[in-house]
Amino acid sequence: DDNSSPEASVDNQEEDWLADLQRIRENNPLTSRIYGRGEHNFLHNMTDEEWEELGRDMSNNTHLEDVHLDDGALNDHKISFLFRGLTKSNSIENIHFCSNALSVQGVRSMVPFLQNAANFSSMDLMYNNLLSEGFNELFRALRNNPIEILNCSYCGICSIQIDIASFPSNLTYLILNGNKISTDGFGLVERGL
Repeated sequence: DDNSSPEASVDNQEEDWLADLQRIRENNPLTSRIYGRGEHNFLHNMTDEEWEELGRDMSNNTHLEDVHLDDGALNDHKISFLFRGLTKSNSIENIHFCSNALSVQGVRSMVPFLQNAANFSSMDLMYNNLLSEGFNELFRALRNNPIEILNCSYCGICSIQIDIASFPSNLTYLILNGNKISTDGFGLVERGL
């Protein structure tokens, strides 16, 4: 059976990815999730224009709820093109961009989307390189967002410098494990929540 070889498995994953992209483009109600990992070479072979087109298709889709692009699937460069197209969404609820080495530059690319995502409820950015500057910028961008859960564990955050008025009103869980945040930073978080 040729379908049991590792090459067949990779081919099937690429076929599934391409089929998902087509269904997202067509606004197919059966596709509510997109999933990709950095180990998939076909993600690394996507051009800047293809990332931007995917962003536009995701922005126009009314059924896509969960976006999982993890483990090196993205970087600051790729995410800038993805979010050139993905500037708003009425359907995306959850984003998981774990372990992508995203920095403040990647966060800046997401700002228009974060300010225009009507049903957004959770974001998982653990194991990225946001540092304090990226986290503070992210938090300011989420100010009027309906987000309830934000995970920025192990992102190199040392301090939090945010005005209390910038706290998203619906934020219930802020997960910051594995960061070395100063005592003053934690004091600000506790007063805000």
